[in-house]
Parts: sequence; structure tokens; C-alpha cells
Amino acid sequence: MKLLKITSVFIAVGFSFICNAQIIKTTNGKISEKAPFDYVAEQFSDIKVLRYQISGWENLTLKEQKLIYYLTQAGYSGRDIAWDQHYKYNLKIRKALENIYQNYKGSKTSDDWKNFEIYLKRVWFANGIHHHYSSDKIKPGFSKEYFLSLTKATKTVLAPAITDILFNDTDSKRVNLDESKGLLEGSAINFYDKAITAKEVENFYAKKTSPDAKKPYSFGLNSKLVRTAKGQLEEKTWKSGGMYGAAIDKIIYWLEKAKSVAENKKQADALGLLIQYYQTGNLKTWDDYNIAWLQATEGNIDYINSFIEVYNDPLGYRGSYESIVQIKDFDMSKKMEVISKNAQWFEDNSPLMPEHKKKNVVGVSYKTVIVAGESGDSSPATPIGVNLPNADWIRAEHGSKSVSLGNILDSYSKAGGKGRLKEFANDADEIALAEKYGELGDKLHTALHEVIGHASGQINPGVGTPKETLKSYASTLEEGRADLVGLYYVYNPKLQELGLVDDWKKLGMESYDSYIRNGLMTQLVRLEPGANIEEAHMRNRQYISAWVFEKGKKDNVIEKISRDGKTYFNITDYEKLHDLFGQLLREIQRIKSEGDYAAGKALVEDYGVKVDQKMHTEVLERNKQFTSAPYSGFVNPVLVPKLDAKGNIISIEVTQPKSFADQMLNYSKKYGFLPLEN
Repeated sequence: MKLLKITSVFIAVGFSFICNAQIIKTTNGKISEKAPFDYVAEQFSDIKVLRYQISGWENLTLKEQKLIYYLTQAGYSGRDIAWDQHYKYNLKIRKALENIYQNYKGSKTSDDWKNFEIYLKRVWFANGIHHHYSSDKIKPGFSKEYFLSLTKATKTVLAPAITDILFNDTDSKRVNLDESKGLLEGSAINFYDKAITAKEVENFYAKKTSPDAKKPYSFGLNSKLVRTAKGQLEEKTWKSGGMYGAAIDKIIYWLEKAKSVAENKKQADALGLLIQYYQTGNLKTWDDYNIAWLQATEGNIDYINSFIEVYNDPLGYRGSYESIVQIKDFDMSKKMEVISKNAQWFEDNSPLMPEHKKKNVVGVSYKTVIVAGESGDSSPATPIGVNLPNADWIRAEHGSKSVSLGNILDSYSKAGGKGRLKEFANDADEIALAEKYGELGDKLHTALHEVIGHASGQINPGVGTPKETLKSYASTLEEGRADLVGLYYVYNPKLQELGLVDDWKKLGMESYDSYIRNGLMTQLVRLEPGANIEEAHMRNRQYISAWVFEKGKKDNVIEKISRDGKTYFNITDYEKLHDLFGQLLREIQRIKSEGDYAAGKALVEDYGVKVDQKMHTEVLERNKQFTSAPYSGFVNPVLVPKLDAKGNIISIEVTQPKSFADQMLNYSKKYGFLPLEN
């Protein structure tokens, strides 16, 4: 599971602290100032592209640096898989757009050309022609006629039918969660052949069984479901020699190199199983790999690589390709590991029904990490926290790994400001709490969400997996459940007892203020006028906030205030709000534990989908004064190996890319392993 960056985007935007000067000592002992690091690369449309640093790189051994380099190369090698998964024509479209960008010799001062550049950058950022967050098709700011003039001037070839798609309403949504439009029929995601229905998929997988019903395989995770010439459904597995084989072979090549410099045997064994999984596509091997990966906890380097999160599949079967390579942040990890060490206390003291609590929470680990490279569905838009594996039975028996992406959070913080906070916060006290406790509150909520939230609770015996029982609502209900665990405990004296905060009550108050403010108002700046909410994390933030607002009306727990034509929300009773969060957590866990599809659907549809259009209009109008974009993502640092005469790596330097465009073009050239037809 991923935790996406949302809340602090709306705290950290009005003015920018984009540089961070560092004080260093010179050889003669004098103090000098190192050149400041510029955290903002550029901004276009609704996107701000940031940079991050790999702090402590120089303290790693050459062997560790090689391991990181090989793992990042493996990650980048699968980049185009994510592009093709997102939409079947993405690679062809990208090739055409990049050819125009690199070869057009005409005027580059016109509005049309500037809009073409913006369109290409938005496509790069989204790994395709659908918005990375809303999944709506990105609309070009230029005409079809102008585009055709560009293709003619640069001798760019793109089929007329695909050209038309850029400008019409065909395949307008990458992931459609509106059942009335058909979950598959309304989705452009390239996971299923056209004309395959959700009912057919359900029937197909209902016939599949695992050798041990208590350890169900993740059926569908690593394949595309297609219809044969005879009309039968079959899986095209993503493996060496199968679909995406050309890219997967490159991934394997770099993973083999990584295995040769592994820090220890457990890490090497896990990498070996991942390689075997890519070679065979065997789902039993995938489970074996996840268990081995969980047990490899001793090294300084870790990674995520494969087909993992199912958010992009409206039916929740198929995993999107992603990769994150990470270095342990020792100081911060030591401070935060106290949460994982107390996982059983949090489980025992949760408001869940007794039968839904785990009697023995096992293997929960938590680290703050320094990201060294991201790819696929984790780049350029990145999570801020990750908790894996996703299989409930593995989590129950073997535990989970949770990480907070520390340098990503640091870059967000350094690149932000306070303008939106002052605009949407109710009063000076709320602003003061946010300025003092906002950053720590974000970190603690992330930790509680990932470490305790996703690891908590258990499914009743005989009840199917959430993707089987809760279907298209499984992802948003799971993210909401984990958020509620974080909200329930972020306002708890246990945090102060554990030495994590100096005033648990004030930190909790700030976390509640920011969550309600975001869930009911500020996250709406991400939506187009008239739109409903489709993205899983946005849905869960709204249904949680709207539910507690409604249920607390009798006691006026949250006031809706109108002042000078502007709306504000003011929490009047934090204790009662804490209780309401607990009640909703108890109910969502019940829904998951019992597989209550009807109740889960009702909660999401009644509270999490529809947007108060009057409120939305107001929020958009108030937001116009801010020039900073509502979405952020990152370019990756570039790892440059230096070789000796025999071709052996003798050192690796960390540099920054010249620009966002330069990195995207370099990736296409260096890692474009897939044929345009898959």
C-alpha cells in the first residue's frame, strides 16, 4: 500500500523556500557556505517538479553504492512497462511527441508551441496521456490542425486513429470507478482486452484455486487478461519470454548484478527469488519472494521492484510496475522504530471488535529511508510512505515492512510555503499549531498509517480477500481504514509516553484540523469544476471527513463557519471527534473482516464520491491567488559510474539532471526496451 502526498501540499504552497544553504568547514578551519540546493526544477500546468538529495552517499562503501546503482538500473529498465500498462497507445504517442520535440525547426515562441511543450511534459509526468491523479485524459492546449502541421514538419508518423484519440472523447478515463459506465468498459487501462466484462473476469478467477485456501495466490497480479480467437479468456503473463519480456530481461540482468554485491545472504536469496519470479511468472514464487524479502532486514539498502499496487485496476487484480531504491536513514529510523516495537499495544487498545483484532502482531518493521531512485508508477509522482507486502495472509503470518520516504518529505517541506494554510485555516490558533506541529504530525500520521494501520485487524475465517469481497471499493476502504488508525492514535498520550512528541494533545489537534480542512475543502483544488472524486486516497479523505462531520452535527463537533463570504471548519470538541474516528474505524474493519460489500459501497458512494459543487467553486476561486501548482513530483538524481581501464566501477558520482525534459528524453533513449506493439 502507498500513502500519497496530499495534506501538506496545501500547507506548503503560498511562497517557496526553494534553496537550502549548507554551512561547511574548509580545510583551514574557516566556515564557508556551500552553494544552496535548488529544490524546484520547474513548474507547468498543475505540476511542480522537484529535486531530492541522497544525503550520506559519500559515507556508503563502494559495494553499497554499486548495489544501489544496479537496483536503480533494474528499476528504470521496467519504466516503459508502466507506460504500456496505463494505455495501449502510450508508447506510440510518446515516440511521436518526442520526435516532434527534438526535431521541430519552426517557431518556438508561439502559444501553440508552448502549449505543445506543456502537453508533452504533462504526458511525461503522468507516464501517459491520462492525468496521473484524476486519470482523466489530458486535453491538448492546441488544435489538431497544429499538431498535424508539426508531424508533417518533423516527418513524424502516428496513425490517424491514434491522433484522433488525442483530441476526442475516446478512452477518456484511465481508471473508471463509476459502475454505471462499466468498470472495464469505461476504463482505458491496458489490463484487459476490450469487450471483456467485469462479470467475465469474476467468473474466470472464481474457477482458480490455490493449493492452500488459507494462503491464496494473488491471481491476476502479473498478467493481462485477453480473449483468444476462439473466444476464451486467458492470461498473457508478464515475464521473461512473455508479455513485456524484452524489458523484464533487462530487469533480470541488473538484478543479477545486484545479487552479486548483496549485503548478506538473506538479501541475495530474496533477489534470487525475485529473478526467478520474473523468469517464470509463478505466483507461488512471488509469495516465497515476499516472505524472503520480509526476512531480509539486516542491510542498509532495500528496494521495491515488481507489479505491486492494484489501484490502477478497477477490479483490483493487476499490479502496476514500480520501483523504489532506498537507503536506511539510521537516525530517524531509530527514533521512529518505537512505533513498530509497540504494534501489539496499538492493536490491543484499538476500538475494533475483539474478534477483529490480531492476537499476535508479527514482524512489523518501520524505517525512515533515503530514496536513491524511483521508476514506473512511483515516478515522477511518488508516494511518501509504503507498506508491503499486500497479501493479507503473508502480513498475518510473517509481518510487513513499512517505510517513510524521508528525503522526499524533506524536499516537499523545503519547497513549500504557508499561503494556502493562512487562506483556509479558521483562525490564528489553527495556523500556529500547524506551523509548530504540522511537519511532525504528517510524519507521525504516515508512520501510524503504514506501520500500525495496514498491519492491523484480521479477516474472519472463510471470508474472501478484499478484492473478492469489496471489489472496486477495496482500495479506498483499505486506505481509509489505515488513515483512521493513524487519526485515532495521533491524538493519544501514548505518543508522548514513547518520547515521540512533547505535547500529544496539541499535535493531535493540529492533525485533526489539517485532515478535516483537507478532506472537506482544500483537496478539491485538484479537481476540475463539476467533477466527482475518483482517486482512492481522495475518496477516503472525503468520506472520513464528511462522515464524522455529519455524525457530529448533533453535538456540534465540527462547525461550518461562513465569514466574509468564505467557508471555514472549526473543531469544537477534539475528544468527541477522536471517538467518531474510532467508531468509523471499527465499522470499516467490520466491513473488511466480514466482506460486507453493500455497506462498503454505501459508505464510499454516500460520502466519498460526490462533490459539493458550491464549495468546490468557492475553493477554486480562493485558490486562484496562489501560483504554486497543486501537484508535485520529482526528477531522480543521476548516478554516474566511473570505470577503470578494465571496465570495472571504481566510484559512483551523484549528479542532478539538466532539466525534467532532459531526464525524460534520456530515459526514453536508454530504457526504451519495449516494442511499440505488445
